[in-house]
Amino acid sequence: EELEEVPSGGRVIFSAHGVSPAVRSEAKLRNLSVIDATCPLVTKVHLEAVKFARQGYTIILIGHRDHDEVIGTLGEAPESSVLVETVADVERLQVADPDKTCFLTQTTLSLDETRDIIAALGKKFPGIKSPPAQDICYATENRQLGVKAVAPQADLLLVIGSRNSSNSKRLVEVCEGVGVPSYLLDDYSEVNPAWLGDHVRTVAITAGASAPEHLVEHLIAALRDNYGFSELEEVILKDEDVRFSLPPELATPQRLHTIAV
Repeated sequence: EELEEVPSGGRVIFSAHGVSPAVRSEAKLRNLSVIDATCPLVTKVHLEAVKFARQGYTIILIGHRDHDEVIGTLGEAPESSVLVETVADVERLQVADPDKTCFLTQTTLSLDETRDIIAALGKKFPGIKSPPAQDICYATENRQLGVKAVAPQADLLLVIGSRNSSNSKRLVEVCEGVGVPSYLLDDYSEVNPAWLGDHVRTVAITAGASAPEHLVEHLIAALRDNYGFSELEEVILKDEDVRFSLPPELATPQRLHTIAV
């Protein structure tokens, strides 16, 4: 969790949420070997923050205060950035130059919770600049849209994901917002039989953006073997064909083969 926990000269992995320049500098000073696994979509937000700060804008970041990604993004331009979490925060917000503002968003938020905040920002700062492309992660958005699509047909939603995963928690909130009971669990062993009463005929299953597929498969098997859910229907709204390269430190080097004839 903290850089000081890593022995000097050791190896550290920066998570997909990214880190601030201060953390990178400290890692370099301590001669740490770094594997940078920052998601390219988070890097995009960081670069936008740096660009807007250089242009003299006040950067209004929409996000959750203690989230690792937000901490890293704020660290890219600490003197130029302010954080808002709610519409009420926007209403209280005062900036040096209301005519030179922009907004960025944490990539793992829900579309629903950002919509009202962005609208409030537009009302308070009519000339506010938005990012060139939406900051919310495509995988996060696709899963939220998928949950909304299947929720009317489901009696229960189970989300595979970590309890400290922002995008996983948003999936639960999205489904609860349309009146369907929803639960977040690490794996199939956390299923509570009380959730699966006689009234539950259809269970919807989804997963956070970083949850491995085998955890979903294990949950499906548990519902089939232990609770009698024998029919499976896979709902695909969008094919995700985006592929990101491994960090350079983990990429397998290409070998050159010489054939003597």
